Formats: sequence, C-alpha cells, structure tokens
Amino acid sequence: MVRSGQLVEFGFSNPDRPRLGLEAVDLAQLRRRLSENTLTQVHRTDFHQLFLVTAGRGSCMVDFVDHPCGPGTLLHVSPGRVLRLPTGTLKAHVVLFTPAFPPPLDGARPLLSPFGPVRWVVPAGERAVLDRAARDLRHEYRRVVGSGAPVELLRQLTGVLLLRIARLPAASGGPGDPRFERFQQELERSFAVTRNAADYAARVGYSVRSLNRICVAATGRSAKALIDARVALEAKRLLVHTDLSSAAVGHRLGFSEATNFTKFFTREAGVSPGAFRQ
Repeated sequence: MVRSGQLVEFGFSNPDRPRLGLEAVDLAQLRRRLSENTLTQVHRTDFHQLFLVTAGRGSCMVDFVDHPCGPGTLLHVSPGRVLRLPTGTLKAHVVLFTPAFPPPLDGARPLLSPFGPVRWVVPAGERAVLDRAARDLRHEYRRVVGSGAPVELLRQLTGVLLLRIARLPAASGGPGDPRFERFQQELERSFAVTRNAADYAARVGYSVRSLNRICVAATGRSAKALIDARVALEAKRLLVHTDLSSAAVGHRLGFSEATNFTKFFTREAGVSPGAFRQ
C-alpha cells in the first residue's frame, strides 16, 4: 500500500497464497478482512476488480460516478481507476486479479482495457450462467489455495468468466477495432506528455484525418476530444484524491503554466479546479 496525498494506492497481494495472481471471494469475506478506513476511503489499485451482485442494494463510486447496485449488477474496475468499495446491504461475488493472470484472449481484450465498460445490468437470462461461472471459479480457487494444486484450470475458468462478461449486451458490438485499440494504448502511455492529436496519429501510423475517422467510428468523438477527456479525468483524480496544488496537478499533466491548466480544466469540467476540489 502506498499513500499519495489522500489517495491510497494498493498493489495486488493474495493473503491465501502468495504469488497467486487471483483471489475469488464474496463481498462479506472481503469486508471482514479490511479496515473501516479501507472500506470507506477512495483508492486506486494496480489490479482488476470484478463485483457480481447477487442480492441487496447499494452503490459503488468509480471515477466520480456513483453506480447504483442491485441484483444483477456487474462492475469491473480496471487498474488505475479510482474506487470506493461497494456500500449498502450487497451480497456479491468478488474476483480480484492481476493483468498477467488470465490467459490471453482476444475476445476479452476490450473488456480489460483501461477504457472498458464499468457497469452492466446482467439480463435475467444470463444471471444464473454468470453466477455459476463465478461459483466454479471460487470453488477452484479454494481447491488451489487448500492443496497447492497447479493454477492452469483456475486461469481457464477466469478466461471463461471474462468471455461471458465480454459478450453481455453493454459490451457487445463486434470485435474492437485494433487501430482504435492502438490509439487507446498510446493515449494511456502519453496523455501527460502531449495533448496534440498529430503526435498520436504519428505514433500509431495514421494521418490525423484517419485517426479522427477511427475515433469517431468507435466512440462518436474526435481524437482530440478523447485526449482532452483523458487528461481531464486524471486531473479530477489528482485534485480530489491528493494534496497537490492546482498548479502542481497541471505541471504533472504537462501544462507549463498554471493559468493554461485552469483554462483547460474549466472548459472540460465546467468549473475551475478550485471549485471542483471543494
């Protein structure tokens, strides 16, 4: 665990079997072993988190959006997103895993990307199927932890669960465009270095016009709009969850002048950095 201002960052650590890159439990188990601070504070992790709600009502905050949760709600929090753990009377399957643990699966790649969906309402006809997949995964997890057995079946069951999630209606729409995925990856690497769409186009090997067509086809938004939205999201995270000054946040995100950052943030968020922080 690392503290950065008010934002706590957690690395993956399996309490049951060190070096195993997955943990499959229920929400009640997770809550029992965490401190009250950890349950209520906002944090960021370097691993994936899946919550499949089976009963109860509550909510979960991910990147400044409060997501209502009830039976059939599925949440996926990818590494780097900020999270406050689910609250309320929820019962849920919880699967925590490192990016390296699942088998490589083309069908799950859009789901696991930093830009993947956060929330689904699982159709009634799919709930028993996903519940069974999560139970199978938890059963195998307990077997692996208890016996020290090889993890290959556990990896494959993780892949089965991810592929079932990836085909849910909110995540459907056919295979992701690999050209757009390359742009997403480059954006995640470089958003604090450059906000120039031409730089991204050059790095992924397309003209700016072609990159814009790719982005609009995938999201309805231009490359520049997506770049600015990613920078604004990171600014919000830093303003709310660290003690950095507004000028320091801007500097971390590549703004040489505090006034330029303030103008940018106000345009994107509709309020000044100071007002947003309050």
